[in-house]
Amino acid sequence: MKKTITLFFLIVSCLNFSAQETQHDSLKHSNIQEVIVIGTKEISQKQAKPLSSVDEYLEQSSNINMLKRGAYAWEPLINNMPTERTLVTIDGMRIFGACTDKMDPVTSYVEVSNLSKAEISSGQGGSAHGSTIGGSIDLVREKSSWGDERFRVGINSGFESVNNQKIFGAATSYRNSKYYVDLNFMNRDADNYKAGNGQEIPFSQFRKFNISGISGVKIGENKLIEASVIYDKASDVGYPALPMDVSLAEALIGSLKFQILTNDFFIKDWETKLYFNNITHRMDDTKRPEVPIHMDMPGWSKTAGYYSKFRSDFERHHLSLNLNGYYNQSIAEMTMYPTNPAESPMFMYTWPDVKTLYQGIFFEDHFQMDDFMEMKFTASAGYHSNRIDNEFALNSMRIFYPDMDQQKSRVLKNFSANFSRNQFGFEYGIGVGYGDRAPSVSEGYGFYLFNSFENYDYIGNPCLKNENSLEGNAYISLKKTDFFAKISSSYFHISNYIVGKIHPDFIPMTIGAKGVKVYSALDYATIFNVSLDAEIRILPELKWNSQVVYSRGRDFEEVNLPFISPFSYFSKLRFEKSRFNAEVSVKGNLKHSDYSEVYGEKPVADFILFNANLGYRFDFGRSKIFTKVGAENLLNRNYTTYADWNNIPRPGRNFFVNVNYSF
Repeated sequence: MKKTITLFFLIVSCLNFSAQETQHDSLKHSNIQEVIVIGTKEISQKQAKPLSSVDEYLEQSSNINMLKRGAYAWEPLINNMPTERTLVTIDGMRIFGACTDKMDPVTSYVEVSNLSKAEISSGQGGSAHGSTIGGSIDLVREKSSWGDERFRVGINSGFESVNNQKIFGAATSYRNSKYYVDLNFMNRDADNYKAGNGQEIPFSQFRKFNISGISGVKIGENKLIEASVIYDKASDVGYPALPMDVSLAEALIGSLKFQILTNDFFIKDWETKLYFNNITHRMDDTKRPEVPIHMDMPGWSKTAGYYSKFRSDFERHHLSLNLNGYYNQSIAEMTMYPTNPAESPMFMYTWPDVKTLYQGIFFEDHFQMDDFMEMKFTASAGYHSNRIDNEFALNSMRIFYPDMDQQKSRVLKNFSANFSRNQFGFEYGIGVGYGDRAPSVSEGYGFYLFNSFENYDYIGNPCLKNENSLEGNAYISLKKTDFFAKISSSYFHISNYIVGKIHPDFIPMTIGAKGVKVYSALDYATIFNVSLDAEIRILPELKWNSQVVYSRGRDFEEVNLPFISPFSYFSKLRFEKSRFNAEVSVKGNLKHSDYSEVYGEKPVADFILFNANLGYRFDFGRSKIFTKVGAENLLNRNYTTYADWNNIPRPGRNFFVNVNYSF
């Protein structure tokens, strides 16, 4: 294994001496740092497995790792930080999950068939839609625009052998000079998957379908009204790493947008959106054997919000301003039913009807100093308020915090400054940032939330201070005709770092739990990330890509932080000519030796996986059929990673076929 890694580094190092000079690239004004293309009007033909989940697409980013509790709905970690410290939006809309166990991240409510791209911003570069520490992901949906009359239809179908997953989807779009409409449907149905040793992993099945629609009408020469809706429903979802499954995860997401595109001297683009989303989530243990006590755990999250942003160009300044706000209500309940029917059920609020109001403003100045150098400044401020109106829920929290107020208000601040220079294909940049965030609903108001990874019940703390971060980042890259390489790094010093600490005086509620932890704040913690991406075009038809990532996270006492990725690597060789493409790849992690025993982690062995796929496009006039077949984990390796909750094993060898028909 060590020889493999050494050889990999030697290859990457040698590439730096094989570049040839080309003309310099002009600077591009962009608020984002990385874009993962998911689809255009058709499912991506360059993806190794086009009908893979959104989670698998996001894993391509060097800034994102996925925390897995099962085969469905993985939690995205940006810069090795969980969703409390990051932002995930859909077309700029704030959405909050309704599950206290994070079984329903925002990424689970969209599909690859209705997404165009994922815009990933690291650190304070992602604060356009609210405060963040680690960064943000904006999932941008695919849509048409007005133009020459055109009608399109697409049908997608797929199958995966490791869990007998059946995939079917359909999409249609129409546009003319006055309006456009896009409709999309996707359904997935999967059984339990098998690990590398042939063992079936129970409670890893899932069923889900997603319906999406967008329609826009041109109401003037440069004015647009657009309405959109997403309905997503997952049922019978198993979570092998958790003590409960999910009988229902349902989302209704709607929005109405008004946009003006002008050639005005000051305002170039003005977009205002109103949105609403309703999330329902029901945890279920009725299919689990030997349940000590049956529980019902439903949760609800409702959010209404808006943003109004405009862009302006003034000489060498590219300015943008975003006013945004939302109102969210989060409720989660737990009812325990004793085995003795003569005893009464026990009821409590695990999220005590918390109502959150946020109002923020974000400003950016992207200043092009000359043809080669640019600066970007961002600043944002927000008012954040939590309130509990439910008297029963409030009194439950006052058992632990008798003097707590009904409402807690905070002011949140974010700032960043970045410099970059790009000339003759050589580019470098450096940046600094500061940001803070409010505690999440769980951290502030959670009531006996069971963490099965650590085996502790958790209680929130409404008295927590804002968590704040000082950030530094830098990168250097070289781009030539047939070669590209980039080294990026980031460092976060996070004060008032929120974690759970054991409270010996409290008695756990969950049967078998070790004890109770109360959310508290460490003095500080640090997270360091560095990544290397390289690409070389060996032949016009043959391209080689590679990526290596290293991260390290520790607190002020040099204790390792949990869920920090060990050294990871990925490399692929892709051949593409005319309508045919083929790809072989290798990926793996080194041994997870810097694990955090304090937070329940255990050492995890290293692993290496081999994958391969073939694709071909058949053209029949205006109609096209694209097929992709492949195999993942070719050697049927039985393995687990640091990001697998309770070390559940990953899927074994998987053969798949994806077919896309369009006309």
